[in-house]
Amino acid sequence: QVQLVESGGGLGKTGGSLRLSCIAFRTAVSLDTMGWYRQYPAPEKPRESVATITRDGGTNLADSVKGRFSISRDNATNTVYLQMDRLRPEDTAVYYCYARHLRVDYWGQGTQVIVSS
Repeated sequence: QVQLVESGGGLGKTGGSLRLSCIAFRTAVSLDTMGWYRQYPAPEKPRESVATITRDGGTNLADSVKGRFSISRDNATNTVYLQMDRLRPEDTAVYYCYARHLRVDYWGQGTQVIVSS
């Protein structure tokens, strides 16, 4: 069973930067897709995809973060990064690391990001 462990996050300021990292354990192969989702504080809002990246480096970013966030990965260590720049208060959410491999989805425990205005 693949295990995803996040780090980073915490408290950021509007206009500032934060960087999230996620390492996939218990896998000897490079995962098909890795990325990040976020869950807003309001429970009625669904969890949304922030950014994903394939093994080959293809990326997909949500419109709300384009030009501000970037995603990268290290296939050798199965690590994915989310660089968050120009933070906004509406980026406040719990960020979940995500991976998909051979049609199976995996999730991290989540890391809180709070952006103060």
